[in-house]
Amino acid sequence: MAAAAIPQQARSRQLRACLLCSIIQLPVDFRKNGCPNCEEVLQMKGNSDRIATCTTTYFDGVIAVIDPENSWVARWQRTSKYVKGMYAAHVKGRVPDDVEQELEARGIKYRTRDQADQDE
Repeated sequence: MAAAAIPQQARSRQLRACLLCSIIQLPVDFRKNGCPNCEEVLQMKGNSDRIATCTTTYFDGVIAVIDPENSWVARWQRTSKYVKGMYAAHVKGRVPDDVEQELEARGIKYRTRDQADQDE
């Protein structure tokens, strides 16, 4: 099973969480490899503007997912089908409208990971 790069000695201000899957990586990892779960839709690899709009520094909690398929936490966070890695418990923000439209066109229902949107 694939795994995302785990940032070593990363300062929390440098880390970014994907707005779609909530994986946490350094901006350089998003730029070099894209999102290991969402690259087909988000296309962040090598695109700094896309990284800025599809990731955020505003997230709470960090969950280390080592065995996604068997982890009850991964099921609860809706990350059980994703790669091993670090995930944010809560992410603030939404994907851009064009990404929502792309997901809808693919028959995928977008569920924000922003707790503020879910409380409304």
